[in-house]
Amino acid sequence: MGWFGKVVGSFIGFSMGGPLGGLLGAALGHAFDSESQWDANDQDAPNNISGSEKSQITFFVGAFSMLGKVARADGYVKTEGMQSVENFMTNDLNLNSVTRKIAMSIFEKAVLSNDSFTDYANQFYQEFKHQPQILELMLDVLLRVAAADGEFSSAEESLIRSAADTFRSDSSVFDALKSKYNLVSDSHYAVLNSIKTDDTQTIKKRYRNLVREYHPDTIASKGLPEEFMKFANDKFVEIQEAYEAIKKERHF
Repeated sequence: MGWFGKVVGSFIGFSMGGPLGGLLGAALGHAFDSESQWDANDQDAPNNISGSEKSQITFFVGAFSMLGKVARADGYVKTEGMQSVENFMTNDLNLNSVTRKIAMSIFEKAVLSNDSFTDYANQFYQEFKHQPQILELMLDVLLRVAAADGEFSSAEESLIRSAADTFRSDSSVFDALKSKYNLVSDSHYAVLNSIKTDDTQTIKKRYRNLVREYHPDTIASKGLPEEFMKFANDKFVEIQEAYEAIKKERHF
């Protein structure tokens, strides 16, 4: 079942606290109240979790809780928006049936929760405030799913931009990610957090910094859930491809 099975097996002895912790408790109860696919009394179930696993849980719950609020940004959840989330779970993350059930429960509970998007974003920031790559990856996830249905509303943009503000992200980071998912002509520059008028040395410097920050070994050590590693690895490949495209364009 992977690392999330450990959460189910040891949740009684674990308290995340805050709105994300409350949401996780409600989601687990809902997902397993009828026919449990995990025996919490199993002798092999661990009774504690590490700091790294706590970070993984926070990322996982934070992602699907904030996606739930973004999906309802216009006052209701669109069918296309739901499909985008389900496609993300299946195609991008390759979640197994149990983990997908938990993720969908988190998403649905967040849609109906009285807690705000900002409540979730604030708690997420407190966990990862010293890891800007993880914060940017979360913005990337939110924008990717929101834009996937082809209708990126102003309400959705406003919510995700508020997350960028909460994360203390530079506005250029958000704008670059937004440009990437709008498939503008300068998308390769957007991937490198650059614009077409930047000089070559600036491009090279930003590329080197991004390669260092988003190298799979670096990201794996930051508490990213294993299901999101494919997404992070794809981003690393995207950085490489964008740089190669710009090199070819500029002949350096």
